Amino acid sequence: MKKIETIIRPSVFADVRQALALEGIDGLTVTEIAGIGKQEGRVGLFRGNAYRMEFSPKLKLEMVVSDEKVEDIIQALLDYASTGEVGDGKIFILPVEEAIRIRTKERGTVAIG
Repeated sequence: MKKIETIIRPSVFADVRQALALEGIDGLTVTEIAGIGKQEGRVGLFRGNAYRMEFSPKLKLEMVVSDEKVEDIIQALLDYASTGEVGDGKIFILPVEEAIRIRTKERGTVAIG
């Protein structure tokens, strides 16, 4: 099993979510975050005063999947999260040693399905 964490633009979430659903991903965790990277910040305006917004709003998606689904999910993320601009995000793949569904005590890939 692998945990896939991806950071994407909020504007592409609907398309990414639909693509993940087509890949059989029914459950995922979505967190609103803010980050800074090569995209840098942007200039905002508040009560007539310009100020630099250092952090850009992003979404962090987390899902645990079977090893067999990893490449298809990566491809879906690359296809639907990309705008071609700096700041499109990142994908991280981490090994998962074990998954346990608390309610039923199921373990392994059956617990993530």
